[in-house]
Amino acid sequence: MTGKNTGLSPEDILVGGQAVIEGVMMRTPHAYAVAVRRADGSLAVKKEFVRRLAEVWRPLAWPVIRGFAVLLQALVLGIRTLNYSFAIAMEDEEAKKGEGSAATAKKKGKGEFWPILLSMVSAAGAAVLLFILAPLWLTTLMKGFLPAVHNWVVFNLVDGLIRVAFFVGYILAISSMKDIRRVFQYHGAEHKVVHSWEARQEVTVANAALQSPLHPRCGTSFLLFVMVVSIVVFSLFKFEAFWAIFLSRVLLIPIIAGISYELIRCSAPRSGGGFFRFVVMPGLALQRLTAREPDQAQLEVAIFALKEALELDGVKAREAQAAA
Repeated sequence: MTGKNTGLSPEDILVGGQAVIEGVMMRTPHAYAVAVRRADGSLAVKKEFVRRLAEVWRPLAWPVIRGFAVLLQALVLGIRTLNYSFAIAMEDEEAKKGEGSAATAKKKGKGEFWPILLSMVSAAGAAVLLFILAPLWLTTLMKGFLPAVHNWVVFNLVDGLIRVAFFVGYILAISSMKDIRRVFQYHGAEHKVVHSWEARQEVTVANAALQSPLHPRCGTSFLLFVMVVSIVVFSLFKFEAFWAIFLSRVLLIPIIAGISYELIRCSAPRSGGGFFRFVVMPGLALQRLTAREPDQAQLEVAIFALKEALELDGVKAREAQAAA
């Protein structure tokens, strides 16, 4: 597939993606495509152009600032594609029960704004509660038992370690669920196909199957970067009141996300050896929980999604060349 159908190469285009329910979303600079395996074995696909954030407002391309902006855009796109895969799953479920799916199909893709906004607010609230408020509360309690925690640096180190423990525990808990294990297999399929594309191979099931299900630019690794960077950043801003500490942690999230994005952007291409190999190792180790070995059918879905995204991105590239 490299270069033949799209006129693009791994040097021209950065590919990423996300696992969804029984499917994979692949993202290119100007487009995305999500492919979902239906109950009858066929593939449902949705693809659209995506506007680069720098085209909306140039400062969104600046280092650090772009990290949080990219995170927000990825979150919106991720929720949209998850909603799409969920709608497909519901259609198939209704079809099994003998109910008409026309109404579901008609509704799919419409009125997305409020559900996406509600999902984002709910997800953000849950993350703040579990990974900021709860660790901060526990660390504050520990000050009454461990005098060393009164030291601001130690306080933030303990707070950070609790946060990482909660994160790993959360992943371990959900990985025991059958449906989540399927999503994690599609996550592995996404990584294998991206590796194959980046290696400039013909992207086939046979070639992708030989690749690693772990990738240094994975969202799991990014979140681990966030956990570690937050320890350093939080230590730079000292407050006494609990509410002030909590509020500062929430307000510093965009800066932490931006720094983490720059670190993973810098380390991922250099992860083959030397210092950067050790930088990405913890994230790759954690991915052993979130990116599992896929089967052939799952690789086929990921390849199809990549093909559709690249073809649409190629249309945009040709339009830009014609306008130049």
